[in-house]
Amino acid sequence: MAYPPRRYLPESSFGYPTPPQHPTRWYDDAAGPMVRPYAMTKGRTRPAGREFDLIALVVSDVPDAMELPVGPEAGLILDLCQNNALSVAEIAAEIDLPLGVVRVLLGDLLAAEYIRVSRPVPPALLPDEHILQEVINGLRAL
Repeated sequence: MAYPPRRYLPESSFGYPTPPQHPTRWYDDAAGPMVRPYAMTKGRTRPAGREFDLIALVVSDVPDAMELPVGPEAGLILDLCQNNALSVAEIAAEIDLPLGVVRVLLGDLLAAEYIRVSRPVPPALLPDEHILQEVINGLRAL
């Protein structure tokens, strides 16, 4: 059974609310056009492939990002990382985009082989503190 359509009832708390006196603006003129993050990532919330660590270093070897078939945000990432290693966190802070959006864009750039990513060493693969202390003691003994 369908509900009857709602209609405006001026003195009732039910029905449509009263229309505002002045239209509401969600951003000012200085902000420029607003693009939602899901529009930049085509609705995706996770990068294709593996996740990007915050301290993973990204380098772009592409000579000119303006000629590539990428969006403006991905082009900006390529320009920032041109022969310069930046972490994922630095890229997100520099281009002022949410970290999740940057990770998805980096996943697209990595799949297209426009960037190289140096992932950090997992803590399980690092040497034990006891071994490092023995090395220091051995060097001091020399």
